[in-house]
Order: sequence, then structure tokens, then C-alpha cells
Amino acid sequence: MDNIIDILEERGLIEAITHDEIKSLVQAPQKVYCGFDPTSDSLHLGSLVPIMVLAWFQRCGHTPYAIVGGATGMVGDPSGKSHERPLLDENTISKNLEGIQKNLETVLCFDGSLPMPVILNNYDWFKGFNVLTFLRDVGKQFRMGPMLAKDSVRTRLESEEGMSFTEYSYQMLQAYDFYHLNSEFGVTIQCGGSDQWGNITAGIDLTRRMTSETVFGVTFPLLTSSDGKKFGKTETGAIWLSPEKLSSYEFYQYLVRVPDADVIKLLRMLTFLDMEEIRSLEQQMTEPSYVPNAAQKRLAEEVTRIIHGEEGLQTALRVTAGAAPGAKTKLDLETLEAISKDMPSYTASGVTGKKLVDLIVELGIRSSKGEVRRLIQNGGVAVNNEKITDVDCLLTEDDLIDEQLFLLALGKKNKILIRIANQ
Repeated sequence: MDNIIDILEERGLIEAITHDEIKSLVQAPQKVYCGFDPTSDSLHLGSLVPIMVLAWFQRCGHTPYAIVGGATGMVGDPSGKSHERPLLDENTISKNLEGIQKNLETVLCFDGSLPMPVILNNYDWFKGFNVLTFLRDVGKQFRMGPMLAKDSVRTRLESEEGMSFTEYSYQMLQAYDFYHLNSEFGVTIQCGGSDQWGNITAGIDLTRRMTSETVFGVTFPLLTSSDGKKFGKTETGAIWLSPEKLSSYEFYQYLVRVPDADVIKLLRMLTFLDMEEIRSLEQQMTEPSYVPNAAQKRLAEEVTRIIHGEEGLQTALRVTAGAAPGAKTKLDLETLEAISKDMPSYTASGVTGKKLVDLIVELGIRSSKGEVRRLIQNGGVAVNNEKITDVDCLLTEDDLIDEQLFLLALGKKNKILIRIANQ
């Protein structure tokens, strides 16, 4: 069995480990967990990193435990946050948990060929606690000094907003998760982002105090670009993993546009590609014969296949081909209807005789007419794959496909379907 720590290190998926002994520990099958807070009904691209870490553990013969935080989600993790998160009600959390479970089931293997994943909700063990019991049995195991020294606490205490006791207690809840999972299920390893180091070590310490057992922690880097920004955020919102919130086409397009400086890192962290192939792509990028964007296309294909399946990938490729500038794909009604659910769309009325610039701003696609005019002047606007050169261009009936819709392009990659409302 391959050593999972070696695999994760090679792929850039380890930031730190709590004990050097973990390499020897994982030579035998272990149970490993990672937590997911239900702040939305879908995880996003940054959340794919912890799922991939669990998936690699699973592929190496270990059992992944995914803990969705029905209880901790009611409190909110202050780690890496400058403001307190809004508290969620039980109905919202329940809906979010369902969406997150679907994301996990998409990436982890549930067909029995690998150790079967376990998905648990920490509300199931916290709902039986009353505050006095928790303070007496769990709270007494914590010391104020180490709790106040945590980065997530110290940073917030020094800020203007400060920190509520609710947020301050979060590390106790997550620490208890680790103790509970070790005691009830034999989980020995917790994984988390680099911002979770304090919460993980709190769980290790609590488990040692309450059971004398040694458990272990592994942190992975947060998914950031070469300029330090978080991946998975765009002007229009997060890059969601759920197809109901983001189509396979839009998901693919985001990945195919990542900078050269980041693509190899993402291939290592977000795909199951063999490292030899990734190193080969990295070498090819330095050669004169390299076809620009080839590595990005490989990345986009692999990650889209993982999240949206083969059918979703083929849809994304078909839409990409049909929406490409100068594409040979005939833009008829059937073609556009087939791809309509896989790209943003707007509904407009009375477009004939209207300036294209005015329509784009009226629909809220762009906020400034000056911005749209500059896009046109720079050759960045097209209607039905035909470039627009006139900033005062008026839409005509000839621009409407079957009098029902047309395809608008803003920049190289942003494709938008404009439907004509029935008069």
C-alpha cells in the first residue's frame, strides 16, 4: 500500500503534520476525518481540496469520515474570518447539509471497491448535551491561555469588532468532535486547511486529556493563486460544485482560464492524474512547441469530469465548441436551446432597433455603458459569434435566431444567451 503522506506531500497537499510518527501509523489502514461547515447548500472549488485529500486517503486503503457540521454550523468557525458569520437556522442548515452530502458523494467512492466512506452530522452527538453537562465534562479540560493564544482568537480580539463568546467556544466544539470520533469510531487522524491548525491541536489535546490516546493531525494549504488570492471566486460569485448552482460549462470555463503560473499546482491538488504526466506537462510548458492553454484544458477536463461526470464534461466541451468565436457549429435554435442551461441567460423585450450597448446595461450584464463601448472598441463583443465593431450598433431582426434568442459574447470567454420575451 502506498504511503498516503508521501503521496500528499508530492502533490502539494500537506502544509504541516502534528507528529512525525504519522508516516509509520498510515502504513496500516486508518480512519481519517475532515469537517465541512454547512454555510451554503453547495461546496465550492476551494472545498474540493479537503475532499481530494479524503479521496486520496481512501485510494490508499484508509476509511474517510466526512463530518458535516450541523452543530458547529450553528456557531460559526472564526478561523480566517474578520467578522462573525451570520447564524443559520435549523431548516437552512438541513438544506445545506443535503447539498454538501451530494458533493461528497460525487468525489468519494461509494461502490464498495474501496473502504466505504462514512458521512456523519455532528449535531447527532451535540443535541443531547445541555450547557451544564458540557461545561462540567468538556469545558473543564480546556485552559484559557492556550485558547486565547490561537491565531483565530488573538487576531479577532485585537480587531475593532472583537469576538463573541459564541465564536470563542467554537474550538471546544470541534475539539470534542475529534474526541468523539476517536472514542466511538476509532478515528485517528483529522485533516483540515492550514487555518484549522489551532482547532486540530485543540482536539488532539482534549483527546489526550480525556482518554490518554494519541491522535494525529494533517493540514493542507488553502487553495490560493500565485498572487495570493483565493481560487474559486469570480465577479459573479463562487465556483460551486453543485450543477444546480453552476453549469458544467461555466465550471469548465473557469478552469480553462487559470493562469500558467497556477495550472500545474492545480493539476497536482485537484486531479488524480499521475505525477509523471503532470511533470511532463510542466516540462512541455517550457518548450517552444507547447500549444498555449494545453495544460489548462487538461486541468479543466479532469476536474470537470470528477465533479460533473463524463456527460457533464461532454456537455461543457460541446457548448465551448458551439460558443467559440468563428465557430463552425451552426447557431440555430436547436443548438442554442441544447446549450442554454449551461450558460447564463437573460430575457429581454423590444430589442429590435435598440442599441446593443443600452441593452447590455439595461439587463444588468454590465453596469457601465462606457465599459461596454471600450469592450467593443477592443474587439471584445460579438453577437452570434460575429464581432461587433460599431459602438452604436443597433440590433435587427437578422440578429435574432428564429426570432427567439441570440448569443452574446463579452470578452473571449463570457457567453450569454439573450432570450426574447413574448410580446
